[in-house]
Amino acid sequence: MKNFQTFQVHPNIPSNLAFLEALSRNMWWCWKKDAIELFRRIDPPRWVESGRNPIAFLAKIPQRRFEQLARDDGYLSHIERVKDEFQNWVLNPTNGQQRPFNENETVAYFSMEFGLHESLPLFAGGLGILAGDHLKAASNLALPLTGIGLMYREGYFRQYLNQEGWQQEEYPRTDIFSLPADRVQDTDGNDLTVSIEGPDGTIRAIVWKITVGRIALYLLDTNLAENSSSAREITARLYAGDNKVRLAQEMLLGLGGMQALAAMGINVKVLHMNEGHSAFASLQRLAQIMAGYQVDLKTALEIIPRTTVFTTHTPVAAGHDEFPLDMVKPYLKPLEEKLKVTTEEILSWGQPEGSNNDAPLSMFILALQMSAYCNGVSKLHGTVARRMWSFVWPQRPEEEVPISYVTNGIHVPTFVSQELAYLFDRYLGPEWHLSSRKSENITRVGEIYDEELWRSHEMNRSRLVRTCRKQLVKQYERRNAPRNVLEAVESALDPDTLTVAFARRFATYKRANLLLRDEERLESIINNKDYPVQFIFAGKAHPKDDEGKELIKKLFQFASRADVRDRIVFLEDYDMHLARHLLQGADVWLNTPRRPFEACGTSGMKAAINGVLNVSILDGWWCEGYSEERGWRIGNGEEYEDHSYQDAVESQAFYNVLENEVIPCFYDRKNGDLPACWLKKMKESMKMAMKSFCSLRMVSDYEKRYYNPSAERWDLLLADSAAEATKLTDQLERLRTHWKEIQIKQPVRQAQEPYHVGDAFQVTAEVQLGELTPDEVDVELFYGNLKSLEELTASHVKPMAVQQELGDGGYVYGCVLNCEVSGRFGFTVRISPRGDERIKSIPRLMTWA
Repeated sequence: MKNFQTFQVHPNIPSNLAFLEALSRNMWWCWKKDAIELFRRIDPPRWVESGRNPIAFLAKIPQRRFEQLARDDGYLSHIERVKDEFQNWVLNPTNGQQRPFNENETVAYFSMEFGLHESLPLFAGGLGILAGDHLKAASNLALPLTGIGLMYREGYFRQYLNQEGWQQEEYPRTDIFSLPADRVQDTDGNDLTVSIEGPDGTIRAIVWKITVGRIALYLLDTNLAENSSSAREITARLYAGDNKVRLAQEMLLGLGGMQALAAMGINVKVLHMNEGHSAFASLQRLAQIMAGYQVDLKTALEIIPRTTVFTTHTPVAAGHDEFPLDMVKPYLKPLEEKLKVTTEEILSWGQPEGSNNDAPLSMFILALQMSAYCNGVSKLHGTVARRMWSFVWPQRPEEEVPISYVTNGIHVPTFVSQELAYLFDRYLGPEWHLSSRKSENITRVGEIYDEELWRSHEMNRSRLVRTCRKQLVKQYERRNAPRNVLEAVESALDPDTLTVAFARRFATYKRANLLLRDEERLESIINNKDYPVQFIFAGKAHPKDDEGKELIKKLFQFASRADVRDRIVFLEDYDMHLARHLLQGADVWLNTPRRPFEACGTSGMKAAINGVLNVSILDGWWCEGYSEERGWRIGNGEEYEDHSYQDAVESQAFYNVLENEVIPCFYDRKNGDLPACWLKKMKESMKMAMKSFCSLRMVSDYEKRYYNPSAERWDLLLADSAAEATKLTDQLERLRTHWKEIQIKQPVRQAQEPYHVGDAFQVTAEVQLGELTPDEVDVELFYGNLKSLEELTASHVKPMAVQQELGDGGYVYGCVLNCEVSGRFGFTVRISPRGDERIKSIPRLMTWA
């Protein structure tokens, strides 16, 4: 093959339409209905053919069509309207809020994937879409945040099924020149490059910039001629199955991402690691702080955690990445000189305390060590994560493990249907999406006329059915189905039938096959002549997950049976475009995870904002969202040891809910009227999503609870030549040196049983602090209802004060315990370090009586 010189020819767009080019290169358009329509109305069929990618789309438009539009007063008015909004909500630099960030200071949001739109294939599923929603909400809030990820040339796979229903994967190469991505230049005007050292030599990457409203997203790309063939493949595919490639991706993201930000003059004031994949960023940040602020490693290790946020999304320990030490060492060797510490010491930060020296490096534990703020993504997931990682803090009660939660939220404008957006514009005001959580907006949702809401929903369901039919014809044609089958699928599904959607990753714990536990009962539900139900399934299994593929195969084979083929379908190649149709057009959103393995599950929130009612196991977000006014639950939140028994029980529970509650509610149309009960639930569902589960709430929570305190702490820690950080270093060293000297004698109560409600008694304990002083520790009474001799429930903590100094480091502490309710209780005494939450959460710095 000859080495071709390449060039690109762009459309010659008239000057009064020039804004189209600027708009196409900012992903703001993908969540503004009016901006999307600005492109679509140029040529609707070509818009679909181009994959709804405005850059590729504009390149296909004939010159004469641009000239027509340049003389079209209606179109010119439309373009001015969108342009004005773009100016107000994108180009204006701030919304007037005072924040603890100066110019060029940012929250750096690291993620392996970002899901902004189907035309930008840089994501696999929920984690990426959540990251994309985070950027969009940050743009709406004018938050100083910067995204960091990788530029995948092949992205995640495209899915199709063979004749037997077995999943096949394709990896089409992305045309990078049809993406709104620009190469970042250095100060000399050359492509900015970063490099890391790997086991096979230097790995170089260029940096691409994608603009998301007000937010910059930077993506690293190793597809360079100067790289080896193996290095060029590092950013080829998202979540490569090969462990070596996966490690290289995570090293590049963390080490290379921090390098890139520094090279662009962007100061990372707060680091937010979206999952443990990006934990290596903290190591590079350590080196940068040591060099930039002239502090030693111990001092830097007091600064980094207090300005770092770590969000975990995985409620299964096996789902967190671990790497053999020999595989990791070559990447960390260059950090030895920068951090002035051995590779073995660095590796130990990612190993559980007390583990063998050859234990693999855990990305979760490394991220945990490097962050003072760790959170799960729902209330239940926070509980699960505390239980799962409690061994890191063996002396702490499970409920005090320092892992909190911020429940995920969705970017409402991205997922709400066009019809509902019009209703919200009319009833809530044109800027409802920027203040959707206002109480008056929530109230106004209830004022939408039932008939308007129902007609809008019926339009969405009809559109979904049309989309499904087109997709099914394509699928069956590719499998060379006979003509009679093709004709049958052209009329599959009914736009007036109760429609249940199940669309998500096909992992075994999500139990897509729960419906098939009683096929005969399912058939009778589907084919009921008076009150029929239809099911639409979609989703991908991981390429290496044969069990997940087997679930798809079973569903495919059941759906291929002639007696149900027009009422249950499986749609291939689930993506954001198909997801929007399902989320907007279904009547019921079904979710059947095995509790407690669903960390959050944001698809149900996206359905809820469209008035689609959730029928779900009480897991993830639905534990917080469920009430009988807005949906249905399957079971009561039980957790089972016997999974087969659990499946049998919960499948029957689902059938019962469907037959006895969901179907009667949907078809309750007195005298042919609207389904009043259903519409009431729809409105309650929409209110819930808007108030509690939108990304504006989520990002505001991160800002108030983590970003702003971290940024303020950054300034304090580094002031006066890092005096505060140095003080914390000395404090921690003193605590670790002398903690072993602490002893607590058995606490003594001054009055004996029996006690009655309203009584009080004093508890004292003699403690030995050694070289430490009372100002350096907290002595506390720990008490609560007795669950067993070794465990309390509903525990409480009460501070104890020095009552007597005994000399030689000995003290008597005491407090009064009030008997407020009756029951069997237990108490003991413990000592922990006095200080901020980081000091108090250091593992093994706690002593019990």
